[in-house]
Amino acid sequence: MDVDTAKLSVQDHQIDLPITVGTENEVGMDIRKLRGTTGAITMDPGFANTGSCESTITYIDGEKGVLRYRGYTIEDLAEHSSFLDVSYLLIHGELPTRPMLDDFHEEIAHHSLLHEDMKKFFEGYPASAPPMSVLSTIVSSLSAYYPSGNSEEEVNLNIVRLIAKLNTIAAFSYKKSIGQPYIYPRNELGYASDFLHMMFAVPSEEYELDPLIVRTLDMLLILHADHEQNCSTSTVRMVGSSGADLFSSISAGISALSGPLHGGANTAVIAMLEMIGQDGGNFQKYVDKAKDKSDPFRLMGFGHRVYKNFDPRARVIKRIADEVLGKLGIDDPLLDLAKQLERIALEDEYFASRGLYPNVDFYSGILYRAMGIPTNMFTVMFALGRLPGWIAQWMELKKDPATRIYRPRQIYMGHNQRDYVQIGSRQHLHQ
Repeated sequence: MDVDTAKLSVQDHQIDLPITVGTENEVGMDIRKLRGTTGAITMDPGFANTGSCESTITYIDGEKGVLRYRGYTIEDLAEHSSFLDVSYLLIHGELPTRPMLDDFHEEIAHHSLLHEDMKKFFEGYPASAPPMSVLSTIVSSLSAYYPSGNSEEEVNLNIVRLIAKLNTIAAFSYKKSIGQPYIYPRNELGYASDFLHMMFAVPSEEYELDPLIVRTLDMLLILHADHEQNCSTSTVRMVGSSGADLFSSISAGISALSGPLHGGANTAVIAMLEMIGQDGGNFQKYVDKAKDKSDPFRLMGFGHRVYKNFDPRARVIKRIADEVLGKLGIDDPLLDLAKQLERIALEDEYFASRGLYPNVDFYSGILYRAMGIPTNMFTVMFALGRLPGWIAQWMELKKDPATRIYRPRQIYMGHNQRDYVQIGSRQHLHQ
């Protein structure tokens, strides 16, 4: 940048706005003194042009299809790291050594059990309870069992507890929904292995873990581990800015993620495929509908709000998707439809010219379905993966001396001051 300030004129006021430049040359105008100097605020519905913080955790370049955690590319991390390796990186800032990672895994393994009283919470839910609702409320209740002190030791212990127990809570919520007995965690298993064991094992027979499925799940969790200041992450930061504890902040993030416009994208992919299947499997009809500007139909799982070219996570996941589907040998008409849609999107100039490539949600929904994970658990899987990112963002906010309680402004468009109307005279107001 050739200048270090931007000039803004508002009526009779002029203000110099300091320019902040990030390590990847992202440019931001610091407007913290704008209202105090001019009396004006900025209007940015959805905060698409507003930076809420400076962060050292995740970097995204949507135009170039770049995603990095702490400087490491998502491609390298997905290929070479485990989910706990990446979790440690996000939370502590550096990749762990082998002894450090072993200690981290051991800590998590020994905190994966839930307090026995918490099983009563699960028993109180109907079988039809959405697993995300169960996940959010149980996480919030952890603050009743574990002190939420502010010392580094207490915070670190609660971080370990949360990573360990969310795995168990998620699996228990599934078992509750299908009426099967809970399967307790096993300390000798890895994070993804233990989750699959708790999800699919039953007391009456041995459960055999498939190494390819374990690795695929681990990779899916890595791909979702953080994604900058999205809706749920901003929610975690907003709640944390009030001084709320870790469990309450993460519970709020889970609630935000449960919304269909955020965490429900891969569920929407499966719903779309089911709809096409019920219509005779005529995928070309729906491709044509997607191209028709007058038709509101859109292909789910194609394109991305942030990535204008391609989603780097989709490239990673596509490499393993064919291997997994081939090995499992699943005869699923929805998966056949998905492959047809993928082929069209990759070959058709209409989609390519608009950057409407299959994104991570397209492939993750297909893989989760192939692995036997039901649709209502898809968003829970998203939450499991996103947890270390939420924790890292919460910690960064807590340690930032510039942090203030989040308090957006508004432009009021309602009535001016009105005279109070006594109750006997109010009827005419509603006529």
